[in-house]
Amino acid sequence: MISRIVATIKRSGTDGIGSAGDCLHLCNMEEKMTDAEKLAKEYDQEAEDTGWLAPEIAFGLAYKYVSPGESILDLGIGTGLGSVLFHKAGLHIYGMDISNEMLDACRSKGFADCLKQHDLTVYPYPFADMSIDHAICVGVLPFFNDLDRAFGEVSRILHRGGIFVFMTCHRDAAENSEIAVSAGPRDPNTKVTVYRHSAEQVKSWLVENDFQLTQFIDFPMYLDNEKNSSLPCRIYLAGKVR
Repeated sequence: MISRIVATIKRSGTDGIGSAGDCLHLCNMEEKMTDAEKLAKEYDQEAEDTGWLAPEIAFGLAYKYVSPGESILDLGIGTGLGSVLFHKAGLHIYGMDISNEMLDACRSKGFADCLKQHDLTVYPYPFADMSIDHAICVGVLPFFNDLDRAFGEVSRILHRGGIFVFMTCHRDAAENSEIAVSAGPRDPNTKVTVYRHSAEQVKSWLVENDFQLTQFIDFPMYLDNEKNSSLPCRIYLAGKVR
């Protein structure tokens, strides 16, 4: 998964920085849709090959707190792996991603209500205050050192009582935050920097931005198809309290 995320960020170039375009519609030429469908298939297959379970775990934590007809914002939506189960449960899917290529891939699946191209490190995010019910982020936070601003934007966008389910690479308080890991099975010799976040850090950021931690689940993120190398990860579920 890391290799695909890094590759799409690199391909997005400067055109993906700070833009907040209009909602993308299902109106591309057939040839482009074919390319998008191919990318989605390749990306999703790599997720399956490496045993990427974050979407299923996130949905399992969140499902009893969501209802059909509600909305959920997928931060760094990619091909939509993190939110497709919520779509199947009857929620309206909103998403944003730095990469237009990944948004095309997501759009090719036909389940997202609204997709916006935006860099998650640029604030504010292109959604109005209290305009979305819930939020999910299961792919990109390991590339953020400080999560305070991102959590603040999610809090601003969500209705009171909404949930935020998200993944971090986990560390103990005494361990270093920044580490270099393999970019994944497609590019095993390339190293990328990821940031691990301790439970104390995450809880502090949540409290500062009006969230209350409900529960979490630990799981490994495998870096190779053989599952010989992994990073400890954690999926948190928090509710917006005001």
